[in-house]
Amino acid sequence: MTRCRLCGSEAMASVVDLGATPPCESFLAADQLDQPEPAYPLHLQVCTDCWLAQIPPLITPEETFKEYAYFSSFSTSWVEHARTFVDGAVDRAGLDASGAFVVEVASNDGYLLKHVVDRGIRCLGIEPSVNVGAAARDKGVPTLTEFLSPETGAAVRAEHGPADLVVANNVYAHIPDVIGFTQGLRALVADDGWVSIEVQHLLTLIEDNQYDTIYHEHFQYYTVASAIRALASGGLALVDVELLPTHGGSIRLWARPAEAAGEPSERVADVLAREKAAGLQELSGYTEFSARVAKVRRDLLKFLIEAAERGETVVGYGAPGKGNTLLNHCGIRPDLLAYTVDRNPYKHGRFTPGTRIPILAPEQIAVDKPDYVLVLPWNLRAELTEQLSYVGEWGGRLVFPIPELSVVEVASRKVTA
Repeated sequence: MTRCRLCGSEAMASVVDLGATPPCESFLAADQLDQPEPAYPLHLQVCTDCWLAQIPPLITPEETFKEYAYFSSFSTSWVEHARTFVDGAVDRAGLDASGAFVVEVASNDGYLLKHVVDRGIRCLGIEPSVNVGAAARDKGVPTLTEFLSPETGAAVRAEHGPADLVVANNVYAHIPDVIGFTQGLRALVADDGWVSIEVQHLLTLIEDNQYDTIYHEHFQYYTVASAIRALASGGLALVDVELLPTHGGSIRLWARPAEAAGEPSERVADVLAREKAAGLQELSGYTEFSARVAKVRRDLLKFLIEAAERGETVVGYGAPGKGNTLLNHCGIRPDLLAYTVDRNPYKHGRFTPGTRIPILAPEQIAVDKPDYVLVLPWNLRAELTEQLSYVGEWGGRLVFPIPELSVVEVASRKVTA
């Protein structure tokens, strides 16, 4: 029996079962192609007592994040998003270079804290992945290679002092011990400080068929209502929320220690009302999701099969974790998608987990001039439509699989070096 990791209830209901897939960031080297590859069930359930959506913790963060393939700085729009966040957070928290201290948990390659460093504000990244943490230090971002726990938080506080701002962007879903992690955040933050958390919003995941963001790295999926309960487990209280377009629709949670929080903003009440209207605090909001997921799969496979039968070529753009959920759920192999490309050199020459599609450098698209480019990081649609506009030079088109299949003609421009 699966128990809710937040409230301990056994009242769990199925939302969607995506079968079994390998971990989404376990890219294969060529010499691994003839070796066994483990796969784990990917079954999203929701607790009908506290309404936290979650998957069973079948792999550990240590298995995923000690050596990690994702480097945030390869997304131009994400680096800009981080800069804008830092500008706003400095104003909200009243940070200055004379004595403020900022900590980011899961700081990746320093994509965000480098903007803090540029302002002359003291900071520290806490990043469990050895390879990306090293990249951050190379950029001049002080980085501790550790997972956050209550003990880690207390140790950092003892050595560096309490943080005026603790940032935890796109990590709150990645830890199975949500209570211990939240206690770690509270250990880091000053008694009158701020905690900022960005995490995908379950509301948009359900409404827009974003099922490819369900993968083994993401242990839970939050509404504002379930996030309030999770924050309270560590002594934090939600005071404000922002709705963001990132990752197809995210929430930025602004929290403070409960004793200093005060009343939440009207925006919190507004989003709670939207979630309730969508049925996300009762089973009715989840019952049709599985059928809509199945339609995404059928539509994409139909498109790829018909393109193959017409002799047209389709390649991919990007090798994100979400893309591997999509490829594995749909059963897409190199006969339907010849290869995909990625800006991250770490992935070049490797193969996607499970589906074993080759990953090449982006320049290969201009060499081969395919008829279609399937964009796997569909959440970066505006950025990638601009980056890939050269595909229109030979009449190629872009394909976005989610929230529904969309084939897009792009205005041509000359390919430049």
